[in-house]
Amino acid sequence: MRRAELRRETTETTIALDLDLDGTGKADVATGIAFFDHMLNAFARHGRFDLAIRAEGDLAVDAHHTVEDVGIVLGTVLKQALGEGRGIRRFGFAAVPMDEALAEAAIDCGGRAYLVFDAQFSGHTVGGMDTSLVGHFLESVCQHAGVTLHVRAYGRNNHHITEAVFKAFGVALRSAVAREPGDESVPSTKGVL
Repeated sequence: MRRAELRRETTETTIALDLDLDGTGKADVATGIAFFDHMLNAFARHGRFDLAIRAEGDLAVDAHHTVEDVGIVLGTVLKQALGEGRGIRRFGFAAVPMDEALAEAAIDCGGRAYLVFDAQFSGHTVGGMDTSLVGHFLESVCQHAGVTLHVRAYGRNNHHITEAVFKAFGVALRSAVAREPGDESVPSTKGVL
């Protein structure tokens, strides 16, 4: 079973997260940031992952620590759920339109952490959350999961851009972690990810 869970506590946040890569898209998310919850629900639904998150953070300061730490925990749990990566496709790509917005995501679950994030927002906030946290969340996931992710997005509406990004990330990741029927090898010429 490709599932993992983790509880992480710091002086700034407490995060409990459970991820099942072979789920149905069921999400139960409560971070204290309604817009972020909406985005994580979209990620899980379109990635077909079962995702449960309970997060408490120093939101009186701002959303930064909560968003970052959820990314750290999601990345850590994703890495645990993938294990050695035997039998996975490894690479995934998705292009997701949302009205005037389009997001493209290409991912490699090959063990190297890197993010290229090219998205233009028309303002500094969306749903009460700083738009800079969208890329920062993805960077935290990549660093702790050991994945490379390239994201390009454009549009006029910050909500649409952000939602397309989270959906594209989910769909691309779903493709990358999908099992190749009859293949239990590690998808690398090195023999390890």
